[in-house]
Amino acid sequence: MLDTNLKQQLKAYLQNLTSAVELSVFLDDDVKSQELKALVTEIAQMSPLVSIVASDAQNERVPSMLVKSVNSGSEMRFAGVPMGHEFTSLVLALLHSGGHPIKLDEEVIKQVAELEGEYSFETYISLSCQNCPDVVQALNMMSAINPQINHVMVDGALFQEEVYQRDILSVPAVYLNGKAFGQGRMTITEILNKVDSNAGARQAESINQKEAFDLLVIGGGPAGAASAIYSARKGIRTGIVADRFGGQVQDTMAIENFISVSATEGPKLVASLEAHVKDYDVDIMNDQRVKNIIESDVEGGLITVELENGASLQTRSTIIATGARWREMNVPGEQEYRGKGVAYCPHCDGPLFKGKSVAVIGGGNSGIEAAIDLAGIVEHVTVLEFDSTLRADAVLQNKARSLNNIDIIVNAQTTEVLGNGKHVTSLNYINRATDEQESIELAGVFVQIGLVPNSKFLKGTVDLTQRGEVIANQKGETNVAGVYAAGDVTDSPYKQIIIAMGSGATAALGAFDYLIRTPNPIDTLEENEEAAA
Repeated sequence: MLDTNLKQQLKAYLQNLTSAVELSVFLDDDVKSQELKALVTEIAQMSPLVSIVASDAQNERVPSMLVKSVNSGSEMRFAGVPMGHEFTSLVLALLHSGGHPIKLDEEVIKQVAELEGEYSFETYISLSCQNCPDVVQALNMMSAINPQINHVMVDGALFQEEVYQRDILSVPAVYLNGKAFGQGRMTITEILNKVDSNAGARQAESINQKEAFDLLVIGGGPAGAASAIYSARKGIRTGIVADRFGGQVQDTMAIENFISVSATEGPKLVASLEAHVKDYDVDIMNDQRVKNIIESDVEGGLITVELENGASLQTRSTIIATGARWREMNVPGEQEYRGKGVAYCPHCDGPLFKGKSVAVIGGGNSGIEAAIDLAGIVEHVTVLEFDSTLRADAVLQNKARSLNNIDIIVNAQTTEVLGNGKHVTSLNYINRATDEQESIELAGVFVQIGLVPNSKFLKGTVDLTQRGEVIANQKGETNVAGVYAAGDVTDSPYKQIIIAMGSGATAALGAFDYLIRTPNPIDTLEENEEAAA
């Protein structure tokens, strides 16, 4: 099952085990069962602390495996063969079951340990989904900390009957005690906020107690990470407040134009960015959304950043690096069937449409790449492009046209997504060349029509373009003193990772230049207090 390189890596990881781990497998005679059996056998041979125990497959998903800590009794299940993106989830499950420390803040560990009641989580995933491991690993860590929490990862492509019965058409899809709990990427903090009613209030209280920053970065994507690194290296008090670290790059599968790195994947790049930021003294506040920015009434005074949870932060300067999100079609049925056939990530959700017909909306690079990717999984792909010609690179167009299960329709204006109340059944579009209404029967619609800047909260605060992009000059300055911007949220003409990083560094240098030329209101306040004393 494992190549030589993976075996060597796994054997090295398993040397970190300090207590016994038991593996149970639930199998039949099919190919996937034999693959899982081979995988478990190889793992058990790599460490004397890992053993295989006899198991009864009754009432268990087949094929599946159970990872159990002998010391704590914690259990984590994997229904399917946890390879692909989920192999890391399996490795971490083994380590955490075997006593290796969990890398979470002590406050989070305490919060999980103190949860009362029984929690049975199920996470439906696809092995090609780059967001799914975040959810699986978060819930597995919770299981390792609190024995009252159980979790099973379910490969949706392998257990399609369950997926069909629960109308799951987007992953990750999480169920708690048999009921739908959440969909899409979730961090452990977001999960805790949903199961612990007091979690948000405690976070807000903790944030309110923080001292003022010299520079606060809003956003944790490439631009935000670069800004924080360049700022922290100047020795000034730096913080990051972000909805999720990594931003849109977390959802990017293949990256082949990042200079000096011939090929990588979004989640890997994000992990490297986060590790680099953590090399410095940067206060990272994840899972937080900014509601408003209030500039000071006094020149050079503190800027107030209000969060959606009611907390607020103060800072001498700030960099807006909130990036962009997938553009929506804004047609009837899109929101109604979002997650029920309307999807935005072909890598994540594609395997759930195996053997079915789907459409890709958009003929740019992302749309044609999605069509090529999906063509290897689904029965048929129809690409709908609004313009009269495709905008994708010629090499991608040639590849798509060479595949016999891809049809390309230009001059197509999507007008409506239709369904039966549970999932998508068809799509309507207008042929712009003939003005005729057309319809396609299908099970899924993948939207790939560009990006929209995450700037809604800035309206009325800083100058924006008609497209909602923040207007920033060559130093990253906006029209508000002390407020800078970088990356895809700005009016930069090119939305690329490497350009976002460069603009993040530029904005940080611009903000630092502003700080050294502006009196520090904190120092002034302290001097006044000393004089009064």
